[in-house]
Amino acid sequence: MFRTLPFPFPDGRFPRSLGAVVQRTVAEGALPALVVAHDSEGCWLIGDGVNDPNEPGACAVYGIVHIAEDDPTLHETAGLRPGFAAYRDGPGQPWSIEPFAYEDEAAEG
Repeated sequence: MFRTLPFPFPDGRFPRSLGAVVQRTVAEGALPALVVAHDSEGCWLIGDGVNDPNEPGACAVYGIVHIAEDDPTLHETAGLRPGFAAYRDGPGQPWSIEPFAYEDEAAEG
């Protein structure tokens, strides 16, 4: 599993070998993915949009394709450019795209 891969992805879908930092609540199916971020360094993050992903043990690295198998709408975000995030209000809702920066980066800028 790789942390970053050449982007854009050839078929517009997440590659099998791409890993992402995913909140356990999403990975375990307790909550839906409401946030997908592609940070400026090329890393991918998937969160529930509710709980603090910075809490100890809140996240782990998973194959992003495996997460998308449970929620195929995540593939809609595979074209997200670095430095942007997709947000939605609930499963099946449309994604809205916004610039993304970590809190400490936003405070510096």
